[in-house]
Amino acid sequence: MKLKAIYSAILVAASFSISAFASDSLRVATFNVSMDATNHTPKGEQVKSDALVNALKSNNQQIKNIAEIIQRVRPDIILLNEFDFVPKEQGVEYFNKHYLNVSQQKQDAINYPYFYIAPVNTGLATEFDLDNDGKKNSVMGDAQGFGFFEGHYGMAVLSKFPIDFDKIRTLQTFKYKDMPNAQMPLMPKTGENWYNEQEWQALRLSSKSFWDLPVTVNNKTIHVLASHPTPPVFDGEENRNGKRNHDEVRLIADYVANANYIYDDQGKKGGLKADSRFVILGDLNAAPEGDKARTNTTDQILKNPLINASFTPKSTGAKEQYSSVPYGQNYSANWQARVDYVLPSNYGLKIKNGGVFWPSKTSDEHRLIEDRNASSDHRLVWLDLIVE
Repeated sequence: MKLKAIYSAILVAASFSISAFASDSLRVATFNVSMDATNHTPKGEQVKSDALVNALKSNNQQIKNIAEIIQRVRPDIILLNEFDFVPKEQGVEYFNKHYLNVSQQKQDAINYPYFYIAPVNTGLATEFDLDNDGKKNSVMGDAQGFGFFEGHYGMAVLSKFPIDFDKIRTLQTFKYKDMPNAQMPLMPKTGENWYNEQEWQALRLSSKSFWDLPVTVNNKTIHVLASHPTPPVFDGEENRNGKRNHDEVRLIADYVANANYIYDDQGKKGGLKADSRFVILGDLNAAPEGDKARTNTTDQILKNPLINASFTPKSTGAKEQYSSVPYGQNYSANWQARVDYVLPSNYGLKIKNGGVFWPSKTSDEHRLIEDRNASSDHRLVWLDLIVE
């Protein structure tokens, strides 16, 4: 059965439309919210696909804190990484209605009339032993992307501005083999290909998916490019996850350059046309500096002439916590790395400001990020953009 994207658009009140479109800047954010089943399953228990649904129904404090962070930053468009792909009325709609639409700690409620969710490759079962551990487990390391069930570690985009659903492009099914010069991992001892021919023919590139969502702002189209490449760890000497992470990030760079090898899930070829406005969003799991740096990966986007990477979001909290590290203020994860990105096009968008939600220890807001259970191991990252 062919999976289809699920989405919803709710009519906007006239007063909201006027206020939203009258703003001189657009706030765009990315936030790995850790709203996945693993995070909401007690240690030692089986991870089930309804864990997020049950957590949402329980008026969960961790989720309330995540909603409060979003209410405090108030982005116009936000990508949520690690938001399980569950039925919309039990997932993203429920989160919007019962958490974001409700004041958290006296913050103004916030509403997103438009959202997009769609299937992802995480937990999508295969018949192969992709991790070469001698077992065919269907899911986890043998799935198209690591996950305990189909839809685990999914994504969602929330927007105050209309999404052109008819022109959305997704690259969930794009095959890894179809990227020219893709980085095939090798067996450490023999130098043979890690994946056999049958596996290589079937393996998809995106560990979750890659989305191009056209959003209309002030009668202009901005392409929201959303993804969540696999962590470049949890492997071995073959570096299969590191190589896949590199090529998932490469797909972003090639898409904005309109590479002709690319095809989407509907068979349309190529990427973005020249002079397109776009914003790259996501936990890309690649750091440009420090002991976790993978500059061969991050240079593909941070040194890309089509992408404006001149502004690096930072926070007072991370600067305070990691004062001995010059770039510590740029961290976006509590495991000390900059891995979450908001990167606009050089064409048609101007960066006004930005930041990372990481309050200092003296702030009342620090309770929202004080430990792993407060909200997430990642921080919300945002940019204020002027649509030129």
